[in-house]
Amino acid sequence: MNFTDTIAALATPPGAGGLAVIRVSGNDAFKIVQPHFRKNLAELPTHTIHAGSFFDTNEIIDEVVVALFKNKKSFTREDSIEISCHGSPFIARQILQALIHSGARPAEPGEFTKRAYLNGRFDLAQAEAVADLIHAETDAARRTAFSQMRGGFSKELKK
Repeated sequence: MNFTDTIAALATPPGAGGLAVIRVSGNDAFKIVQPHFRKNLAELPTHTIHAGSFFDTNEIIDEVVVALFKNKKSFTREDSIEISCHGSPFIARQILQALIHSGARPAEPGEFTKRAYLNGRFDLAQAEAVADLIHAETDAARRTAFSQMRGGFSKELKK
């Protein structure tokens, strides 16, 4: 796994739904997404969302919303963009393929969390808690995972 390249992947479960979210993370995230979005993303402030059209070779693929995370202030501590599109698996695949064609690499399972861990976003116990939270099926499991993700278990170990 190369952790200096820019990765992209579907961040929501696969299949049809109301929306799909595609996450792009890495040093070239803005450079890779920019050709597909008419607004100048580099000029927009971090932690903002913007509506617009996602283009691929001058054809509109979908109307989307992008969330921008600059200056390492994201989940992965890398420049990141989250693209929310309509939840058609076909549309999500088209957008993902356009991003890969523009230079992103498909992310491997768990790679966003691994990058967050390697970039010091949280420790190993917190990284594992992210997976526990995603798979929580009861309120007790959710509460435990959320507490661990926020450092509860790690704080106990340091006492």
